[in-house]
Amino acid sequence: MPRESKKAKAERAVEVCRRLDNKYGPVECFLDHTNPFRLVISVLLSAQTTDAQVNRVTPELFRRFPTPEAMAAASPEEVAEIIRSLGFYKTKARHCVEAAQAIVADFGGEVPHTMAELTSLPGVGRKTANIVLNVSFGIVEGIAVDTHVNRIAHRLELSPKTHEREPLKTEQDLLAILPRELWGPVNHQWIRHGRDTCTARAPKCDGCVLEDICPSAHRL
Repeated sequence: MPRESKKAKAERAVEVCRRLDNKYGPVECFLDHTNPFRLVISVLLSAQTTDAQVNRVTPELFRRFPTPEAMAAASPEEVAEIIRSLGFYKTKARHCVEAAQAIVADFGGEVPHTMAELTSLPGVGRKTANIVLNVSFGIVEGIAVDTHVNRIAHRLELSPKTHEREPLKTEQDLLAILPRELWGPVNHQWIRHGRDTCTARAPKCDGCVLEDICPSAHRL
């Protein structure tokens, strides 16, 4: 594809969102959760782990520690024993306890709902905060760039190759070319597309709804 102007790239990005919205419509969060606290913990656990793996351990985790107060009183070792099937489980267990303690000590046991406050919690980065704000509070501050969103953004050449390993920069690239009203659905719709069609290996380009506007179609 010849070098395109910023305006043309923005128009293509909007068309990507339009087509994926037509295909998938509203997509629910893939992590099982019943309240903002459980979503914070579930997203924290999902780093470098599949949502399905997280959903297998959280029923027992939240049975034992259903509230911020209960998890704040737990030891990292107790949490680690429950989530040991997940990658980096010891670090995640420590972050679960420390985040719960911060929610109790700094926010009266209620999950905060600003980007700055959420990212002050141990183990909570901008991606996690974006998901919690969007799903739990209906607040759209940005786009949560996970491995699927990052992969698709770069295959579509909506973010320069130099940002491929820097999701925060990829997010800023997407925010710069997409109108704010389109930010909300991106994460979950693009995850669906990444799982169904634009897979990490052997993407299914034939018949993909983005086939004619994707610079990487049939090149991987």
